[in-house]
Amino acid sequence: MLIGEYKHVVDSKGRVTLPSKFREELGDRFILTKGLDNCLFGYSLKEWAVLEEKLKKLPLTNKEARAFLRFFFAGACECEVDKQGRILIPQNLREYANLQKEVFIIGVMTRIEIWSEENWKREMADESLSVERIAQKMEELGI
Repeated sequence: MLIGEYKHVVDSKGRVTLPSKFREELGDRFILTKGLDNCLFGYSLKEWAVLEEKLKKLPLTNKEARAFLRFFFAGACECEVDKQGRILIPQNLREYANLQKEVFIIGVMTRIEIWSEENWKREMADESLSVERIAQKMEELGI
């Protein structure tokens, strides 16, 4: 399981070091794509295959489903971890997520998320995401 929050720096070539615990889970190659909330999502090849199977079931007759599939797959790329534990984040993905220098890499069970420092701090300060509201929503979902 992918858990934790780590702060790292994107170098001038667009590379960032992944936490070793995440490298163990993701493997030497994994998929990186545009995520929701202006961050990036990273999936192991195994988890990506599971997600693909679920997404294949979306109806092509649904305009929102088609738009989501385009968004999600057009932005996807396969990343390879180098010997120093770094990945190269493509320019289009860095621009999408506003990744400048400092980034947060977090584990969210089956995926990682890569956030710009600015977006992550804004997300954590969001009043609608207070612990009380989240707890209430989880209760509504039966968790």
